[in-house]
Amino acid sequence: MPTTRKQIVFFILGGFFLTNAILGELTGGKLLEIPEIDLGWFHLPSVVLSIGVLPWPIVFVTTDLINEYFGKPGVRKLTFLAVGMISYAFVILYLAMQVPAWEKSPVSQEVFVRVFGQSNWIIAGSLTAFLIAQFLDVLIFQAFKAWTGHRMLWLRATGSTVFSQLIDTVVILFIAFRLPAILEREGYSMTWDEFVRVATGNYGYKLLIAVCVTPIIYLVHGLIDRYLAADQQSGA
Repeated sequence: MPTTRKQIVFFILGGFFLTNAILGELTGGKLLEIPEIDLGWFHLPSVVLSIGVLPWPIVFVTTDLINEYFGKPGVRKLTFLAVGMISYAFVILYLAMQVPAWEKSPVSQEVFVRVFGQSNWIIAGSLTAFLIAQFLDVLIFQAFKAWTGHRMLWLRATGSTVFSQLIDTVVILFIAFRLPAILEREGYSMTWDEFVRVATGNYGYKLLIAVCVTPIIYLVHGLIDRYLAADQQSGA
């Protein structure tokens, strides 16, 4: 159990990190369309997004906060732990799909396999993208921190996310949706045009979220600073 305030902070941030990473894997197979917005002077085309864009920005926010307080070692520990937990989820889902559903089960075998079978491709894509994006995010964040010191948190948080999310978006969507279509797997039909459209939409959304959550990062950063001040005053 965590005993110091800093350990408790790591424990809580790690919990949000892992929970949202796994949720992103399990829900990412659902695609949604945001209709176009046309106000005459302002126009946004319709955008297709993976529902996984809901939890994944939180993963990168917690990554930046962990990076800020615990550095590369802290992020590395949680990244490897997340990879292990996601891999464990992959094994459990695979075993669950091998067990036939009861004939009166409210979720039929076909529906279960269709939903969570998609997760297998997403998990494969996410693990690859996750490792690359996390490694890139940490490097860029630390580079900005070395340049700005403790100033301009917004720059290192948003700047690192801009590059890491680009890699994350392209890699995961290619492996999870486009590659199965290229291999002519049943239920997959995403074309290159659709891939570009979905990737552009997802990346644009993630950039918007990265900008919008900047005040939240500052808020949480301030709360953590005040919370940790008690340990520093006591000499812990």
